Amino acid sequence: MRVIVTRPPTSAARTAEKLTHLGHEPVLLPVSVPVHDPDAAADALALAHAALAITSAEAVRVLTDLDLSAHRDTPVFTVGETTAEAARQAGFRHVEAGPGDGEHLARLLAERGAEDILYLAGSPRAPGFEAGLRTAGLHFRTADVYAMRAVDWTEEQRASLHPFPDAVLLYSRETARRFFQRALPLLPEGSGRLFHVLCLSPQIAADVPQKDTIALHVADHPKEDELLLLLSSCAGTKIG
Repeated sequence: MRVIVTRPPTSAARTAEKLTHLGHEPVLLPVSVPVHDPDAAADALALAHAALAITSAEAVRVLTDLDLSAHRDTPVFTVGETTAEAARQAGFRHVEAGPGDGEHLARLLAERGAEDILYLAGSPRAPGFEAGLRTAGLHFRTADVYAMRAVDWTEEQRASLHPFPDAVLLYSRETARRFFQRALPLLPEGSGRLFHVLCLSPQIAADVPQKDTIALHVADHPKEDELLLLLSSCAGTKIG
């Protein structure tokens, strides 16, 4: 299957490698790129905090050019093992991977009795994690350390939509909205083929347009490997 990968370049390269290994053809069509703000990260880290919360590996990448020697032993709580591994590679010694969404990570932090949490965040972002922290009565501070900036597709990238691919992988609600704003008018009608939309969570699926030509799939757990497993059930599916 030809599968659209909407992730930014660094993450997309890893996903493309997995897709190729599974026998699929990745079609790289990022809808946004990260713009890092290491100064904001440095300023945030300089203020007192007892724990770090990170919901995306992109936030860890912002830290790569900073001196983290004073923060190696700070407890770090992440959404998912991928972000946790990125934090470990950055040099943090005490990293705990929480479940794959912000709401569950907030519950984990409440269970751990975390205090004075510094949340290294991106913009835009889902509100669930911060809402969960407030509900739990946890004291936290948020620092926007990167922003996802929309990018236009090149002529070569637009050409990769002809013929239209078989599926797309979606990892966030903002990506879903941005992708369909551009791609929905290009979705072929009357071809007899379904376009398979694979979402990491039900929240993302809520932003997918309802059309007879779109087949919606949601991973049982918000992990990329489980998302990719869904592709096996999509091959050769037709309308009706």
